[in-house]
Amino acid sequence: MPDRDAVDDRLDRIESHLAIGQLPIRYAIAVDSRDLDAWAACFRPDVDMGRHGAGREALRGHIEPLVRGFYRSIHQICGHRIEFVDRDHATGVVYCRAEHEVGDRWIVMAICYLDDYVRIDGEWFFSRRREKHWYAADVTERPQAVDFGSWDGAPSPALPAHFPSWVSFWQDDPSVGRLTARP
Repeated sequence: MPDRDAVDDRLDRIESHLAIGQLPIRYAIAVDSRDLDAWAACFRPDVDMGRHGAGREALRGHIEPLVRGFYRSIHQICGHRIEFVDRDHATGVVYCRAEHEVGDRWIVMAICYLDDYVRIDGEWFFSRRREKHWYAADVTERPQAVDFGSWDGAPSPALPAHFPSWVSFWQDDPSVGRLTARP
Protein backbone atom coordinates (compact mmCIF):
# COMPACT_ATOMS: atom_id res chain seq x y z
CA MET A 1 0.00 0.00 0.00
CA PRO A 2 1.52 3.36 -1.01
CA ASP A 3 2.30 5.93 1.65
CA ARG A 4 -0.56 8.48 1.63
CA ASP A 5 1.83 11.42 2.12
CA ALA A 6 3.96 10.25 -0.81
CA VAL A 7 0.88 9.99 -3.03
CA ASP A 8 -0.29 13.45 -1.93
CA ASP A 9 3.18 14.88 -2.66
CA ARG A 10 3.22 13.29 -6.13
CA LEU A 11 -0.27 14.56 -6.91
CA ASP A 12 0.67 18.05 -5.73
CA ARG A 13 3.78 18.00 -7.92
CA ILE A 14 1.77 16.88 -10.97
CA GLU A 15 -0.92 19.51 -10.41
CA SER A 16 1.76 22.16 -9.84
CA HIS A 17 3.58 21.15 -13.01
CA LEU A 18 0.34 21.49 -14.99
CA ALA A 19 -0.49 24.88 -13.44
CA ILE A 20 3.01 26.26 -14.07
CA GLY A 21 2.84 24.90 -17.61
CA GLN A 22 -0.15 27.15 -18.31
CA LEU A 23 1.67 30.37 -17.33
CA PRO A 24 3.66 30.84 -20.57
CA ILE A 25 0.61 30.38 -22.81
CA ARG A 26 -1.51 32.62 -20.57
CA TYR A 27 1.25 35.22 -20.88
CA ALA A 28 1.42 34.82 -24.68
CA ILE A 29 -2.34 35.08 -25.14
CA ALA A 30 -2.52 38.14 -22.88
CA VAL A 31 0.31 39.93 -24.74
CA ASP A 32 -1.05 39.04 -28.19
CA SER A 33 -4.57 40.18 -27.26
CA ARG A 34 -3.22 43.27 -25.43
CA ASP A 35 -5.05 42.23 -22.26
CA LEU A 36 -2.64 43.91 -19.87
CA ASP A 37 -4.68 43.00 -16.79
CA ALA A 38 -4.53 39.30 -17.68
CA TRP A 39 -0.83 39.71 -18.45
CA ALA A 40 -0.11 41.32 -15.07
CA ALA A 41 -2.22 38.65 -13.31
CA CYS A 42 0.32 36.03 -14.43
CA PHE A 43 2.81 37.62 -12.01
CA ARG A 44 2.85 37.55 -8.21
CA PRO A 45 0.88 40.48 -6.72
CA ASP A 46 4.01 42.07 -5.19
CA VAL A 47 6.25 41.54 -8.23
CA ASP A 48 9.53 43.43 -7.88
CA MET A 49 10.07 45.80 -10.81
CA GLY A 50 13.37 47.18 -9.50
CA ARG A 51 13.67 50.87 -10.25
CA HIS A 52 10.13 50.85 -11.68
CA GLY A 53 8.58 49.96 -8.30
CA ALA A 54 6.70 46.93 -7.07
CA GLY A 55 3.33 45.34 -7.74
CA ARG A 56 1.19 44.61 -10.75
CA GLU A 57 0.39 48.28 -11.42
CA ALA A 58 4.09 49.06 -11.75
CA LEU A 59 4.45 46.05 -14.04
CA ARG A 60 1.45 47.12 -16.13
CA GLY A 61 2.83 50.66 -16.37
CA HIS A 62 6.15 49.31 -17.62
CA ILE A 63 4.71 47.03 -20.31
CA GLU A 64 1.95 49.30 -21.64
CA PRO A 65 4.24 51.61 -23.67
CA LEU A 66 6.24 48.61 -24.93
CA VAL A 67 3.24 46.87 -26.53
CA ARG A 68 2.34 50.10 -28.31
CA GLY A 69 5.55 49.60 -30.33
CA PHE A 70 3.94 46.90 -32.49
CA TYR A 71 0.51 46.19 -33.93
CA ARG A 72 -0.05 42.44 -34.31
CA SER A 73 1.96 39.79 -32.51
CA ILE A 74 2.03 36.05 -32.00
CA HIS A 75 4.06 34.30 -29.33
CA GLN A 76 4.44 30.61 -30.10
CA ILE A 77 5.57 28.46 -27.16
CA CYS A 78 8.08 25.92 -28.49
CA GLY A 79 9.09 24.14 -25.29
CA HIS A 80 9.01 24.46 -21.52
CA ARG A 81 11.19 22.89 -18.86
CA ILE A 82 10.17 23.12 -15.20
CA GLU A 83 12.34 22.24 -12.21
CA PHE A 84 11.06 22.38 -8.64
CA VAL A 85 13.15 24.07 -5.97
CA ASP A 86 10.72 23.14 -3.21
CA ARG A 87 6.97 22.70 -2.78
CA ASP A 88 6.17 26.38 -3.52
CA HIS A 89 9.05 27.49 -5.77
CA ALA A 90 10.23 26.40 -9.20
CA THR A 91 12.35 27.59 -12.09
CA GLY A 92 11.78 27.20 -15.78
CA VAL A 93 13.07 27.77 -19.26
CA VAL A 94 10.61 28.58 -22.05
CA TYR A 95 11.54 28.67 -25.73
CA CYS A 96 9.36 30.97 -27.83
CA ARG A 97 9.18 32.18 -31.40
CA ALA A 98 7.59 35.61 -31.41
CA GLU A 99 6.47 37.60 -34.41
CA HIS A 100 5.61 41.31 -34.33
CA GLU A 101 4.09 43.61 -36.92
CA VAL A 102 6.05 46.86 -36.64
CA GLY A 103 4.88 49.32 -39.28
CA ASP A 104 5.51 47.62 -42.62
CA ARG A 105 8.00 45.15 -41.08
CA TRP A 106 7.32 41.64 -39.74
CA ILE A 107 9.87 41.02 -36.98
CA VAL A 108 10.69 37.44 -35.96
CA MET A 109 12.42 36.73 -32.65
CA ALA A 110 13.82 33.50 -31.24
CA ILE A 111 13.46 33.95 -27.47
CA CYS A 112 14.37 32.07 -24.33
CA TYR A 113 12.56 33.12 -21.15
CA LEU A 114 14.26 32.28 -17.85
CA ASP A 115 11.54 32.06 -15.23
CA ASP A 116 11.13 31.84 -11.48
CA TYR A 117 7.75 30.65 -10.23
CA VAL A 118 6.10 30.91 -6.82
CA ARG A 119 2.93 29.49 -5.34
CA ILE A 120 0.93 31.96 -3.26
CA ASP A 121 -2.32 30.92 -1.58
CA GLY A 122 -2.44 27.80 -3.75
CA GLU A 123 -1.94 29.59 -7.10
CA TRP A 124 1.23 29.60 -9.22
CA PHE A 125 2.64 32.86 -10.63
CA PHE A 126 5.71 34.19 -12.35
CA SER A 127 7.95 35.64 -9.67
CA ARG A 128 10.55 36.76 -12.18
CA ARG A 129 10.85 36.52 -15.95
CA ARG A 130 14.03 37.29 -17.87
CA GLU A 131 14.44 37.25 -21.62
CA LYS A 132 17.39 36.23 -23.75
CA HIS A 133 17.08 36.04 -27.48
CA TRP A 134 19.20 34.88 -30.33
CA TYR A 135 17.91 37.34 -32.91
CA ALA A 136 15.24 39.88 -33.83
CA ALA A 137 15.03 40.45 -37.58
CA ASP A 138 12.50 41.19 -40.28
CA VAL A 139 11.18 38.01 -41.87
CA THR A 140 12.83 39.12 -45.13
CA GLU A 141 16.27 39.40 -43.45
CA ARG A 142 18.78 36.75 -42.49
CA PRO A 143 19.64 37.34 -38.82
CA GLN A 144 23.38 37.23 -39.58
CA ALA A 145 22.99 39.94 -42.22
CA VAL A 146 21.66 42.41 -39.63
CA ASP A 147 24.04 41.45 -36.80
CA PHE A 148 21.20 39.42 -35.21
CA GLY A 149 19.16 42.50 -34.41
CA SER A 150 17.33 44.94 -36.67
CA TRP A 151 14.45 45.91 -34.39
CA ASP A 152 15.00 48.77 -31.97
CA GLY A 153 12.07 47.49 -29.86
CA ALA A 154 14.00 44.37 -28.80
CA PRO A 155 16.76 44.24 -26.21
CA SER A 156 20.22 43.47 -27.52
CA PRO A 157 20.49 39.86 -28.62
CA ALA A 158 22.94 37.54 -26.94
CA LEU A 159 25.17 37.06 -29.94
CA PRO A 160 27.05 33.80 -30.32
CA ALA A 161 30.26 35.76 -31.03
CA HIS A 162 30.24 36.94 -27.42
CA PHE A 163 30.56 33.39 -26.14
CA PRO A 164 33.29 30.80 -26.68
CA SER A 165 30.61 28.08 -26.71
CA TRP A 166 26.83 27.83 -26.39
CA VAL A 167 27.30 26.34 -22.92
CA SER A 168 28.69 29.66 -21.69
CA PHE A 169 25.71 31.44 -23.26
CA TRP A 170 23.62 29.92 -20.45
CA GLN A 171 26.21 29.67 -17.65
CA ASP A 172 25.39 32.99 -15.98
CA ASP A 173 21.82 31.84 -15.33
CA PRO A 174 21.50 29.32 -12.49
CA SER A 175 17.81 28.88 -13.36
CA VAL A 176 18.81 27.12 -16.57
CA GLY A 177 20.25 24.19 -14.67
CA ARG A 178 23.47 22.31 -15.04
CA LEU A 179 24.97 22.14 -18.49
CA THR A 180 28.24 20.52 -19.31
CA ALA A 181 30.35 21.10 -22.38
CA ARG A 182 30.80 18.18 -24.70
CA PRO A 183 34.22 17.68 -26.30
